[in-house]
Amino acid sequence: MVRPRNLAIAAVVFAAAGGAAFWLLTEPNRLDNATLAQLGDGDAVHGEQVFWASGCASCHAAPGAAGEDRLTLAGGQRFATEFGDFIAPNISQHERDGIGGWSAADLANAMMRGVSPEGRHYYPAFPYTSYARMKIEDVADLHAFMKTLPAVEGRADENEIGFPFNVRRGLGLWKLLYLDPGPAVALENPSPEVARGQYLVEGPGHCGECHTPRGMIGGVDKSRWLAGAKAMEGDGNIDNITSGEGGIGDWSEEDIAALLETGFTPDFDSVGGPMAAVVRNMAELPSADLEAMAAYLKAIPAHSNGY
Repeated sequence: MVRPRNLAIAAVVFAAAGGAAFWLLTEPNRLDNATLAQLGDGDAVHGEQVFWASGCASCHAAPGAAGEDRLTLAGGQRFATEFGDFIAPNISQHERDGIGGWSAADLANAMMRGVSPEGRHYYPAFPYTSYARMKIEDVADLHAFMKTLPAVEGRADENEIGFPFNVRRGLGLWKLLYLDPGPAVALENPSPEVARGQYLVEGPGHCGECHTPRGMIGGVDKSRWLAGAKAMEGDGNIDNITSGEGGIGDWSEEDIAALLETGFTPDFDSVGGPMAAVVRNMAELPSADLEAMAAYLKAIPAHSNGY
């Protein structure tokens, strides 16, 4: 007969083992030293192109900011989702309230691993699952450019997230499922142009974060890559940008590149909402990059609407 005392001891042992396993599995993982050694000093001129491709201003500048105000990255925008309200932080060069004290390695770990300089998991409202595909030298260039931007005083409000999503350590398990630096889709022998477009769309451009359906715990469903999705905020839908039913199959590459530069569709409608901010960013890129993104979107598997 098993004594109650033995059962209690066994329960404590199992609980301790489970807690230890959880702690190990959810440990924030930073980039290795060999990868960080490739950062170098960074090129601020090229870093500006990385800045626009990465869409930093869309979340961290004031809503509707124009001109030089798009480089004032005080944060504060609120994104209301089913998981809680996420507040974009100050990423200006302010030493206390922004990221002015960050090294290039700090920025790389934040963008490519979702880990703060203090060793905490970031919430994936920060699209590090896409930025994980970026080239380390592009992050170095971005860091060099951001060092040229103004410092803005004032911390943004804290996120407003309830249990269990406010247990940040649990994001380590989520990352095991969804943080993958590999390509989102496998393309056989892509041309240099398509390969460049794949990098821009899947990496810094993080298009899949909005245009791909998500599962019940918020992970992107790569089997329906860019098929369109329910909007993370509100009741709307985000467009299918594959060539499948309901998508952009009848658009030419020139049509896609033109939309990214001007915001106008082939039938002379114009984009609005968050996509308008995306276009403002993309319009800063060289035409060759917009054409590469268009070529990639025409090369990926077609899916019917994902919403």
